[in-house]
Amino acid sequence: MQVALAAPVRSLPRGAGLAYEPKFDGHRLVVVRTPGDVLLQARSGRLVTGAFPDLVAAARRLPAGTVLDGEVVVWHGGRTDFALVQRRAAAATTARAAVLARTLPASYAAFDVLELAGEDVRGRPYERRRALLVDLLSPLGPPLQPVPMTTDPEVAETWYETLPASGIEGLVVKRLDQAYPAGRRGWRKLRHTEVRDAAVIGYTGTARRPRALVLALPVEDETPLVSSPLTAVQRAELAAELARRAEEADGSAPAAGTEAAAEAAEAAEATLVTEATATAIGIGEVPYHPLDPPLAAEVRHTSTRHPPPEVLRLRTDA
Repeated sequence: MQVALAAPVRSLPRGAGLAYEPKFDGHRLVVVRTPGDVLLQARSGRLVTGAFPDLVAAARRLPAGTVLDGEVVVWHGGRTDFALVQRRAAAATTARAAVLARTLPASYAAFDVLELAGEDVRGRPYERRRALLVDLLSPLGPPLQPVPMTTDPEVAETWYETLPASGIEGLVVKRLDQAYPAGRRGWRKLRHTEVRDAAVIGYTGTARRPRALVLALPVEDETPLVSSPLTAVQRAELAAELARRAEEADGSAPAAGTEAAAEAAEAAEATLVTEATATAIGIGEVPYHPLDPPLAAEVRHTSTRHPPPEVLRLRTDA
């Protein structure tokens, strides 16, 4: 099932015939209620049914021939927690998935119905599909729930300003008369984005060829995140800094940028503890090489976790 996509915008679209929904911070999930059972499909098309037995059990209450599009989230401390959704999605065994379903129960924020009672409704206007979705899920209740929706741009703007504290990462804007745009960027999305300084507590790759930074962002309870891939210039800059640190640690002073400096950095790296892990968007937990003391970097990052933080520049002076 090809899902609809959204194109980013920099300001809130306004005008007649628009609908606004909060954009939840979770994993895209298509719920398919077949005559025999339930299938759960990730955005990539991969089946992830085994990772969410609690949602499977809830979706069995849907009528056969129902297909829903939405987001799976995990609530923790009054907000959605993307790292916990990652843990749920990464469950490797049935037993592990069952334990996580009890300790980290999932919720499904449905924002569209694609098929109902075996009938493909994707060609119907969003306004009609929305009514069908609400009628379908309202009697069932949690953990299957329709996302909130408003046609009032002032209410939408209030959501945009106030809901990030709950883990909402922005808004999705749809036309009321629009068919479901499968596989196309037919919707629009407005995310919270800001530039900030972050502590660089580690890196992935090698000292000679670092790939990404591991960042501790100045947000309460934020777990370390892996940045988007570094540019060629940033990789060279970080490699030079790692070589410089290796020289200082070794007590020798080869010329900066020489093969000896690179070898010293690689040798120092071999002694690092690499059991530390950080969350890489779309991958899960990955190992990294810690940096002590940390570096600093200027990054562009949304209020939640999508997309990964973008490194604008290293701040070797800080």
